[in-house]
Amino acid sequence: MDNKIRIEEVKDKKGFNKFLKFPYKLFKDDKMWVPSLLMDERVTFNKKKNPAFEFCDSKIFLAYKGEEIVGRIVGMLNNRANEIWKQKRMRFGWFDYINDVNVAQALLNAVENWAKEKGMNELVGPMGFTDMDKEGMMVEGFDTNCPMACYYNPSYYPVIIEQLGYKKEVDWIQYEIQANQPIPEKVAKVNELIKNKYNLKIVDNLSKKKICDLYGNKIFNLVNRSFANLFGYVPLNEKQIKFYIGQYFTFIDPKLVCFIVDEKDDVVAFGVSMPSFCDALRKSKGKLFPFGWYYFLKALKNYDYIDLYLNGVDPDWQNKGVHSLYYVEMNRRYIELNSKMAIANPQLETNQAAQIWEKYKSRIAIRRRAYIKEI
Repeated sequence: MDNKIRIEEVKDKKGFNKFLKFPYKLFKDDKMWVPSLLMDERVTFNKKKNPAFEFCDSKIFLAYKGEEIVGRIVGMLNNRANEIWKQKRMRFGWFDYINDVNVAQALLNAVENWAKEKGMNELVGPMGFTDMDKEGMMVEGFDTNCPMACYYNPSYYPVIIEQLGYKKEVDWIQYEIQANQPIPEKVAKVNELIKNKYNLKIVDNLSKKKICDLYGNKIFNLVNRSFANLFGYVPLNEKQIKFYIGQYFTFIDPKLVCFIVDEKDDVVAFGVSMPSFCDALRKSKGKLFPFGWYYFLKALKNYDYIDLYLNGVDPDWQNKGVHSLYYVEMNRRYIELNSKMAIANPQLETNQAAQIWEKYKSRIAIRRRAYIKEI
C-alpha cells in the first residue's frame, strides 16, 4: 500500500456513500462496534431535510493511502452556537481512523485549515450539528455496549488525539443500572407525598400517536429550558423540534416513556427509554431494508436490556424531588417488563442534578470526552 496520505473533500454522492461505508470496513472485526442506522445518517446530512443547516455549514473529508480509505471526519460550523456562547469554534465529528497518528493528524489538519479560513480559533469535538447528534469520544468503558444514539470507538482513538495536542474540554458519564432492583419502600412513600404536595400526575397508557401529538412539543420545549446552560447547547427551534419528533420518536415504546405533568397538563419531567437495538443494528448492518426491519421488530419485544435516551426536569421544578418521581416510575416499569440492565444516556459529569443513578445499584460504565485545541 502507498503510505502517502491524501485528503479529499467529499463533494458528490459517490464520495458520501464511501464516507458512510468506511466504518463497516474499519470495524469489521470489532465485536463491540454498533453501526449507525444508515437512513438516519443520510437524513442528518441532507441539507433539505435537516433544519440545522439553516445555521450550520459543514465539510466532509476522507483520508486515503493509495486508493484505500483510511479515515474520515466532518467539520461543522454552528453559527448559532458561536453567537450564543460568544465563541469562535469549529466542531468536528464522525471522526474515524485506522491506528495511525499521521492519518488522524491529516484529517484534523483539514478541518483546522477550514476553521482558520472561517475565522475560528478553536476546534472541539467529537460533536454533532446539535446536541441531539452523537457526541463525545469514549475514553473508558470499551467493553460496554454503546446505545444506538452514542458513538463507539476503540481505545487507540483518545491516545492518538491526545498525542496531537488536544485537551479535555468536558466529560460525559453513562451509568449502567440494575433495572429490576426493588424500589425502596421509603422512596415510594416520599414520592407519593411529592405528587400530592404539588398536584403532579404520572401520565400512562397513551398510544405512540398521542404521545407525539400531545407531548412531543412539550418535551422538546422542556429540553430547551433544562439544557439551556449545559455545555454548548443551542435551543431547538420549531422546525428542529418537528424534525426530531419525526426522526427519534419513530421507534418509541409507550411502556418505556414516562411523563410527570402538573395540574395544567404541562410536562415538568420526563424520561424516554427504549429496548436496546445493539444486536439489531449489528445483524442488519444498519439497514432497515430489505430484511433489517425483522431484527428491529424482534428487538422491540425484548426488554432484557434498556437504553435511556432522553430525560429532563423543568428548571422551575428542580430540587423538589421530581427527579425521583420519574426515575422510580421507570424503575417500576422495568420490573414489570422483567428487564435486567439499563444504560443511561451521557450526562455531563458536572451536572449534579442528573446524577441520581449513583443512589441506585449502578456503576459508571462509559466515560466520553470532548477534546479542544486552539488553532
